Amino acid sequence: MSFSECCLKSFAWSGTPTGKVSKLNDNDVYIAGDNPDAALLIVHDILGWTFPNARLIADHFAREINATVYLPDFFGGEIVDPVPVLAGDFSKVDLVAFSKRQGRQVREPEIFAAAKTLKQKYKKVGAIGYCYGGWAMFRLGAKEHDPPLVDAISTGHPSLLTEKDIEEVAVPVQIMVPEHDPGYSAELKKFTFDTVQKNGLEFDYRYFPGIEHGALVRGDEKKPGEKYAMVRAKNAAVGWFNQFLHEL
Repeated sequence: MSFSECCLKSFAWSGTPTGKVSKLNDNDVYIAGDNPDAALLIVHDILGWTFPNARLIADHFAREINATVYLPDFFGGEIVDPVPVLAGDFSKVDLVAFSKRQGRQVREPEIFAAAKTLKQKYKKVGAIGYCYGGWAMFRLGAKEHDPPLVDAISTGHPSLLTEKDIEEVAVPVQIMVPEHDPGYSAELKKFTFDTVQKNGLEFDYRYFPGIEHGALVRGDEKKPGEKYAMVRAKNAAVGWFNQFLHEL
């Protein structure tokens, strides 16, 4: 599996992130919020943990979910320059080489380790991932973890996802998908529907017509429909995690 140019469709939101930078295990991490009982782990997309959109979303989640939100660097310090990406110049990003350096097998151990550390500290832990982070959500929620690493997962336009990932998930699942999403095929969507429900898991599916892959976190707020999709996707995730990270 590899990345595609659609994963680089980006637009920097306005606003200034208000969290702090610290460490989570050996990873640099952006932290927003300070709830001692509930945490949310974000696995970023291809633009990484420093991209303003990701940090602004972390700030929103910290306030609206009332959780301590962790956005670690899962690319080992590598940062994809957003300038050529925002300009549409994909020639300056070697996606094949990037995929080898930042592939699933390379980054999965530290993603698991981050969740384990949070689960030892907090009563409830959720996880959300966008694009690249999508596969990691299903792996974090896999039945192989006993006790579970996370209490619920959410993902927006997931990439690098396999049928095996879907078959083995064992926690409540939320998926937010745009209409145009080559990274998450119609066949894989159907497989997700059939499998998650067959396995008796709580399942929330949000569909955004007219929207492209990447837009739920990296969309252009000035483009018709994308701002509304970004806001609604954020609100959907807030509602989802408020159900699982706090006592009802």
